[in-house]
Amino acid sequence: MSRSRVTLREAQPGDEFAIYGLVRELADYERLLDHFVGSPEDLAAHLFAPEPYARAVLAWVEGPDAPEVAGFALYFFNYSTFLCKPGLYLEDLYVRPALRRHGIGRALLAELARRAVAKGCGRMEWSVLDWNAPTIGFYKSLGATPMDEWTVFRLTGVPLSRLAST
Repeated sequence: MSRSRVTLREAQPGDEFAIYGLVRELADYERLLDHFVGSPEDLAAHLFAPEPYARAVLAWVEGPDAPEVAGFALYFFNYSTFLCKPGLYLEDLYVRPALRRHGIGRALLAELARRAVAKGCGRMEWSVLDWNAPTIGFYKSLGATPMDEWTVFRLTGVPLSRLAST
């Protein structure tokens, strides 16, 4: 497969089923399938609302009969108070295993970098699981640096609800 056969485009209504399938594959790859509880309808409601919570870019490759979805990047804009500028947060990047090492992940990240620069963002950030050495190596090859001095915290489920009710 050559890079010229990769097409990137903004996700649009109807793509939620393809994105859902890719997210499921990602959850399986990350050994987190038991945490995968959403639905294509949830994705559609959040990606394609008048004020979407997130956006997605899909990568397609030419297949023998029709274009085939190869991967995606799902992101949203956040804000850095220290920079006094917006930022772009990459929530998920995934390329199907059979299509890796063909420049698709790099093309998706380059597209997000272009969007971040166009919006005046001061940074682009994402998280990666500590055990995912191939992906960490890929990110470092792009010039990304790990933020080892930061620890991610998360509230979900009952603790989130409990705090909200106080």
